[in-house]
Amino acid sequence: MPRALRKGPFCDPSTLHVQSGAMIWSRRSMILPQHVGLSLRVHTGKSFLDLLVEEDMVGHKFGEFASTRKKVIHKKKTKKK
Repeated sequence: MPRALRKGPFCDPSTLHVQSGAMIWSRRSMILPQHVGLSLRVHTGKSFLDLLVEEDMVGHKFGEFASTRKKVIHKKKTKKK
């Protein structure tokens, strides 16, 4: 469910004045136009993922671009002789 328009976008106060290379823990904060062009590090729950903010990302949340799931790698079976 989207946030009410009368409230405006949610952005944690710590993410309002970030500089390039900053670490972002607030995955629920919305990406604002002032973040465009910055290279930020978004927390995935275990580590930080590098994220270059582009103009298409404005209006989305930081957490959408930093996956918290580990990709499954299936082992290849080898034939026994």
